Amino acid sequence: MPPCPSPARRALSGAVILFALALFSGALLSGPAAAHAVVVNSDPVAGASLAAAPARVTIRFNSRLDHARSRLLLIGEDNSQTALPIREDGDPIVLEAPLAGPVAPGAWRLRWQVLAVDGHITRGDIPFTIRGR
Repeated sequence: MPPCPSPARRALSGAVILFALALFSGALLSGPAAAHAVVVNSDPVAGASLAAAPARVTIRFNSRLDHARSRLLLIGEDNSQTALPIREDGDPIVLEAPLAGPVAPGAWRLRWQVLAVDGHITRGDIPFTIRGR
């Protein structure tokens, strides 16, 4: 017959079991983790080669955005930057802005920076090319 564990060993075993149950319960009861806003799709799409500049640019995210604290820049081959006016009354997960004025043929980047309503800031670039006619 095996020896009976000591009272100290039984108490330690019980504490380990309670700790494991507490961790497991916390994992079950916690809500979903806050995630950063991620691009779902865009117009133009990354890597697009367009015959002419679009009238507007649109980026759809997986999370609601704070439009007032989000930014869109159009960056040219020469690194010139133009801030684009974001439409603030539209879809809460979409950044949309008109491209005012002529956009010359060449390589362009649409640089975005967004503040998701969960408080996380994310940023990135969407490269595209205007071929011209």
